[in-house]
Amino acid sequence: MVSADGGGVVAHAGNVATRLLADQVGLTGALSGAMARRGFTPTHDRGRVLVDVAVLIAGGGEAIADIDVLRHQSEVLGSVASAPTVWRALDEVTPAVTKRIDTARAKVRAHVWSQLESRGGLPASRVADTDLLMAGDTVVLDVDATLVTTHSEKENAASTFKRGFGYHPLGVWCDNTQESMALMLRPGNAGSNTVADHIAVLTAAIEQVPTAHRKKLLIRADGAGASHGLLDWLTALNAKRGRTVQYSVGYAVTDKVRDAIARVPKKAWQPAITAQGEPREHGDVVEITGMLNLKAWPAGMRVLIRREHPHPGASLTLFEHADGWRYQAVATNTPLANGGQVAFLEARHRAHAIRQHVETRIRHAKDAGVGRFPSREYAINQACLSMTVAASIAADLIAWLRLLALPPRLKACEPKALRYRFLSVPARLTHSSRRRHLRFPRTWPWAHEIVAAFTAIRTLTPLRT
Repeated sequence: MVSADGGGVVAHAGNVATRLLADQVGLTGALSGAMARRGFTPTHDRGRVLVDVAVLIAGGGEAIADIDVLRHQSEVLGSVASAPTVWRALDEVTPAVTKRIDTARAKVRAHVWSQLESRGGLPASRVADTDLLMAGDTVVLDVDATLVTTHSEKENAASTFKRGFGYHPLGVWCDNTQESMALMLRPGNAGSNTVADHIAVLTAAIEQVPTAHRKKLLIRADGAGASHGLLDWLTALNAKRGRTVQYSVGYAVTDKVRDAIARVPKKAWQPAITAQGEPREHGDVVEITGMLNLKAWPAGMRVLIRREHPHPGASLTLFEHADGWRYQAVATNTPLANGGQVAFLEARHRAHAIRQHVETRIRHAKDAGVGRFPSREYAINQACLSMTVAASIAADLIAWLRLLALPPRLKACEPKALRYRFLSVPARLTHSSRRRHLRFPRTWPWAHEIVAAFTAIRTLTPLRT
């Protein structure tokens, strides 16, 4: 028999942990202050509404109407806004409010990172079995764009360079912590290497890095980053006293680069290395900086070349067909004296796009809301996507959950697996001695890990306002 008359059960009870985490680290309070309007006291606090939207996205919600999942949990969470109220709250995210939210998020992030410092320091960004933190404070920022297909005529959606239709957002992720540092919603026909967009999104991302950790930065980008405007801007940042900004970007293999490659002596090539630091089979690297005229580029820029046997079906140029190698170029300003050996630098850049790094971050971001746009109106979609609100906050909450609370068996889970094992699990709600008791099923395979996560969240140091 099946009937709809049950009680005392909370579905998606793992969402309570995400919401509790936002409260405990001070995110809810900070957003409430950022979204407050003088002379206006709404029934539902706007910071709370924004956090609840992020929680539903982190838990797998795909539409604003899914806020009813949290409303179902009102006995645990208290009063939750209705879908129309959520729409009104998102519509209130003006550019001025966005700036205040940015400031609030940066303050909370600094608090989260301070707790990481007390737990052993910032996580390492590892490449070729080497810790990229080096001196202990290098922060790695990966910038990349992705295509998001829309299946209806949403405002500012446009044809993409891959003959699709939708948006072309640009984002920055911190490789150390897996946090979403900045996201910019753009029309589908936005350029891949638009200098102004790259500078804007990187500026926003760097402002999210706690001040104490901005002294040593590594910016990685694919070929879209190899523009004079962007590299000149990064070089100017590097010139600031007390700050080191290194970059590693893809570089176009032009006719002049091919001519230089053709003149490289065979003995100059050295084996490339894998992500584990082992010699890479059928892969070689070489530096050709001295064989190119780089006067128009920033001083100190080096150009590295990697060659490898092409995989079946690879698209090759006539030059590559002629000698049977596939070539890729990397531009970087990391000097030889600072660990800038060619093989390591090439592996460091390649890590930007391999599964463990930015491509995985993008896939996770799409799982956490970036791949879904609930409105036909561009402004509301911008509020749902941008660095200042829901999807980016949802990505941060998942990252902070991993960093601060999850036991090893859950820490490595991708967002979909984390929802299946933790966030979507039901629990029974009981009352005793004026206290509420959330009881997860004792036979659930990850029950003990879930309880441990809740315990870890409650022991976090609250943010002092």
